[in-house]
Amino acid sequence: MKLYYMPGACSLAPHITAHEAGISLELIKVEDGKLPDGSDYLAVNPKGYVPALRLEDGSLLTEGPAITQYLADRKPDSELVPKWGTMERYRVLEWQVFLGSELHKQFAPLFQGGSKEAQKDAGQKILKRLEYIAGQLEGKLYLMGATFTVADAYLFVILNWAHKVKLDFSQWPALVEYHARVAARPKVREAMEHEGLLTATK
Repeated sequence: MKLYYMPGACSLAPHITAHEAGISLELIKVEDGKLPDGSDYLAVNPKGYVPALRLEDGSLLTEGPAITQYLADRKPDSELVPKWGTMERYRVLEWQVFLGSELHKQFAPLFQGGSKEAQKDAGQKILKRLEYIAGQLEGKLYLMGATFTVADAYLFVILNWAHKVKLDFSQWPALVEYHARVAARPKVREAMEHEGLLTATK
């Protein structure tokens, strides 16, 4: 399988998931909309953004949460997603949807140079959501308790972005400790090292 990615982008979540699950992927870096051979990434993914996963049968799967779920389901013993039919599985899905709709998209004005007002509004919304997450993490190792899941891979990437745009979440110790805990996971470090991110996020 081939994972189309950009270093540190949301594609890092499926990259981490693959490492945690023990799945080997061929990594294809996308830079300024171009592939390493100079061809247009739109020819691969008409949506134009990462991640995209080229499956063994040649079909393409897009959208980070769908890709992480697909990878985790290939290795059920990894426990990166709970078993089919359990309430815990729906709770992970609930987190994935929340992170994508309520946090991920809020970073657009901060990354794309929106107006000062738009950036301030986005920053306030992000911090409000992070406050909620910090409360949910109290007394837990990960979002689902003691088990690391695909939702943790996604949240970790978003917290890295918060550092990048200088959104300070140090007022919530549970969130700071959580971020450090995930960053210290050997498989997370492997994925980040492959993307050249370790120095940038220390």
